Amino acid sequence: MRINEVEQLVGVTKGNIRFYEKEGLITPRRNQENGYRDYNEADVEWLKKIRLLRMLDVPIEEILRLKSGELTLEDAMGRHLIQLERKQSNLAVMQGLCAKLRSSRCQLEGLDANEVLDSMERHEQEGTQFMNVKRQDKIIRYISPVGAAAVLLVLMGALLALIVWGFTISPEEAPPVGVVVTVAAVPLVIIVYVLVALYQRIKQIRGGEENAAAQY
Repeated sequence: MRINEVEQLVGVTKGNIRFYEKEGLITPRRNQENGYRDYNEADVEWLKKIRLLRMLDVPIEEILRLKSGELTLEDAMGRHLIQLERKQSNLAVMQGLCAKLRSSRCQLEGLDANEVLDSMERHEQEGTQFMNVKRQDKIIRYISPVGAAAVLLVLMGALLALIVWGFTISPEEAPPVGVVVTVAAVPLVIIVYVLVALYQRIKQIRGGEENAAAQY
């Protein structure tokens, strides 16, 4: 069956189905005639199980281990229960702190952050894990803007070289210098704009929020 049918039967989007395939959770066979993915009943049932586990917040890595037989369902659920209990405990502490702040009727301007942070540190020493602002991998964040800029710069550089070459291949028929400069200025302006935009984007990435919570 085709992916549209699977989407309806399982209740997950085509994007998720392709993501699961990319992650190695599902490997549908390919139709030899047209190259399309051809899902069967076993794929549908497995996707339903993946949906169930993901709705329970079981990580992809754990599902892969289940699929490979490295982990039994009993062991996986036991490990996951421990994680959920930890999260529940962490949330209970955070709920208590939020309730305490609300009941104090204190405004932000008068909030004694040091007192609350000291309390949070004591909870952390007892095993509580508060929400942590994760620093994104900057290398990955650089790839997209730098890659796009590089492609555009190469194209504009090639276009500029082609323009100059076209105007100089036959000097006796070359147009006035003013025309050459005007035409060549177009890719030059684009190149400058791309470099400025790239510089601003890199500054924005570097100025992102750090993993501040891990420093306390």
